[in-house]
Amino acid sequence: MTEDEAVETFYSEERWQNWLDRLADEDLDPENEDSARLLLNLQDDAAIAIAKVLAALEDDRIDEDRAVEEIRDVSDIVLAEVSFDDEDKVMLIDGVQTSLVPVFYAAEEFVVGGVVEGDVDEFVHAAADAEADEDLDAALGYVVQAGTRVIDGERLDMELVEELEYGLVSEWVNGLDSLQSAIEDPEVVEED
Repeated sequence: MTEDEAVETFYSEERWQNWLDRLADEDLDPENEDSARLLLNLQDDAAIAIAKVLAALEDDRIDEDRAVEEIRDVSDIVLAEVSFDDEDKVMLIDGVQTSLVPVFYAAEEFVVGGVVEGDVDEFVHAAADAEADEDLDAALGYVVQAGTRVIDGERLDMELVEELEYGLVSEWVNGLDSLQSAIEDPEVVEED
């Protein structure tokens, strides 16, 4: 096997663009179940890519440097500015991107620093408190720490999420829920 054959592709700009093209063709309404599912599938698909990177690292198919590089590549693709004529669609995709931010940071932190000591629920509560105090950097930091715990297998209780006031922390924790699902069942979400 040549070195090129051994290179595993975890995510691509083409894959992301296929999702965006599909969203461009859809009449999106977040209140509509099909629209909500499509946006969740978009989010889950990116989280699955991260779960696959982490699995490849765990299986020694890639090293830590490559894992960090792959996580950053997925992040760069997914978090790039999206341009649609429809401002509502831009806002909906921005929500997906926002939810995925701590997924990327948590995965990178997990690879580089390992699992953070603590409890997922406590980190989420601390993040909510920090958001209430308008310390968004600290809030994100707590959610990222919770994310390393999720990657390590600690369960994120979604009832906890329902208690959160709507805001950045609730969106970020929603991203961790996608990551948790992806780690538990990293099946590919079909684009079609």
